[in-house]
Amino acid sequence: MRQAIHQLKYQNLKALSLCLAELLADYLRSTPLPGAALVPVPLHPRRLRERGYNQSSLLARELGKLTNLPVIKDCLIRVKEAKPQVKASNIEERRRNVANAFTCQNGKASGKQIILIDDVCTSGATLESCAAALKSSGAISVWGLTLAREI
Repeated sequence: MRQAIHQLKYQNLKALSLCLAELLADYLRSTPLPGAALVPVPLHPRRLRERGYNQSSLLARELGKLTNLPVIKDCLIRVKEAKPQVKASNIEERRRNVANAFTCQNGKASGKQIILIDDVCTSGATLESCAAALKSSGAISVWGLTLAREI
């Protein structure tokens, strides 16, 4: 799994997003989460320009096709540029790194049950920060769904 995520994220192997999304879809079939829409964790615009794509958006798009859940990709935005979470040395640094890093615009999450999509959860700080932004904009509930959990 680690190798597949690294290839998707850093080696431009975007075609892996379908296979990886199938794993997420299998999980949702066996362990349903209350959710009416998928929201990918956004990249900061600078990182998006550098990479050329957002791996979480690719996963959400493919998962949406497999589950018939709509993808809301333009409501959650990253407003604070921070170093990659993988470079943070501990949980507190990860939390500080993403504190107030996200905001919601356009009200598209308001009144909805959201499933937040990301590739990896290490400390949960990014998911927590995204969930706080979504909830403050009116989301009813926010559940996180990731391919991997790194401990």
